[in-house]
Amino acid sequence: MTDILLPELGEGITDVEISDILVNVGDSIQNDDPIIVLETEKASMEIPTTKTGIIETIHVNKGDVISPGKILISIKTDSSNTENSKSILMEKNKSEHAQQIQTKNVNPTVKSHESEKDSIPLFNSSKLGKPALASPSVRRFARELGCELEKIEGTGIKGRIIQEDVQNYIKNQLTKSKEENSSIPIISPGQNTDFSKWGEIDIQPFNKIKIITGEKLQQAWKAIPHVTQFDKCDITKLEKLRQKLKKINTNPNIKVSLIPFFIKGISILLQEMPQFNSSLDGTNTNLILKKYFNIGVAIDTPNGLVVPVIKNANKKSIKELSKELTSLSNKARNKKLSPSEMNGGCFTISSLGGISGTYFTPIINPPEVAILGISRSSYEPMFIENKLRKRLILPFSLSYDHRVIDGADAARFTKRFSEIISNLDQIT
Repeated sequence: MTDILLPELGEGITDVEISDILVNVGDSIQNDDPIIVLETEKASMEIPTTKTGIIETIHVNKGDVISPGKILISIKTDSSNTENSKSILMEKNKSEHAQQIQTKNVNPTVKSHESEKDSIPLFNSSKLGKPALASPSVRRFARELGCELEKIEGTGIKGRIIQEDVQNYIKNQLTKSKEENSSIPIISPGQNTDFSKWGEIDIQPFNKIKIITGEKLQQAWKAIPHVTQFDKCDITKLEKLRQKLKKINTNPNIKVSLIPFFIKGISILLQEMPQFNSSLDGTNTNLILKKYFNIGVAIDTPNGLVVPVIKNANKKSIKELSKELTSLSNKARNKKLSPSEMNGGCFTISSLGGISGTYFTPIINPPEVAILGISRSSYEPMFIENKLRKRLILPFSLSYDHRVIDGADAARFTKRFSEIISNLDQIT
């Protein structure tokens, strides 16, 4: 008997929901056959088996929230008869599932009170083991407040705990508890209105990706001081080159678009202006400068936006970037992206040029510090060498974290991007 475990899913991904189970007990599976579908904050993904055999037990259910290391299935990898063990494991699985259902159906009022009780750490009954020096009156005062003296550092003589120490400790713990348990409100006025009183309505629940993406965008908007710089560049020569490459392209795995040129241009810029290739650390007091150049591209899918990442973009040709971008885009739309293909980004490009729009202000994809928004190009008259000429102009915008980047650097960035994209010698 061999157990198939949920592998590590990438940085920051600890809990995922099972949206579908693709196999049944008794199925014969081959190595790399998909067995379940997961919903993460970034995309849906299929998890394959790492062994070949016959499924003896399925240890998870649709809708379960699981973590890496959880047993997904058990398979028989040899030809020995294991029907008895199979029956035992199936009964065990049913029993565990029944217990889970009972747990979920616990009186919600009781569960709510328990949650409220556990949310404040000063009511924890655990002991640190160190002796507490305090007078009887201070001990009585601490007991009345439900506070454990063993967790308090005394400021009195020889480390004795005084009443002020207890008060300060409780104040700090309540503040800490409030910060840890606070959630960013995403309910605006009027959302709880009963809209059906004015006519027929249809309620369509968000999928997991849209829910989590919405929460992350709300957090990013609140936590990061966004500023957006707008600019435009002349892509007349670039578009002519794209059309030429499109005609001679015979590879069905390559879609000839402008995005690979933008990726190449950004990879050049990040090397010239390293503050745009950085992240703030957890204390907001240190800047982490990255020596690698991984560019994320926002992809529109039926389930919402996902951002696959092209690694080491500075080392790849336009052809290689085009091929990889086409592959990642197809995977994104078919829920085939792996966690490693969505992690490690340094900078994100979001393009609405294929749809419409003149300018927009994209929200930064943390922990990155900037994002480029590409809008739809259009022909405009321009004076060149005292002559009026028709040129294809691309509007774009740069949203940036004002804690890291100031306006002057942002203006230099957009100006330099315009120069790079307009000058084909630098990106081809």
